[in-house]
Amino acid sequence: MKRIFLMLFIAGLLSTTLYSCRETETTGDKIENAADDVGDAVEDAVD
Repeated sequence: MKRIFLMLFIAGLLSTTLYSCRETETTGDKIENAADDVGDAVEDAVD
C-alpha cells in the first residue's frame, strides 16, 4: 500500500516539475519572431 502512494507521489512530482520547466513564449517574443520572419521574407523577395 505504501508503495502505491510512493509511486503516485513520485509521478505527480515529476509531472509538475517537467511542466513548470517548459519554456513559455510571451506576446513580445511572438511579435519579435513575426517581425523577424517578415524581415527575412522581404530580404528573400529582394534577392
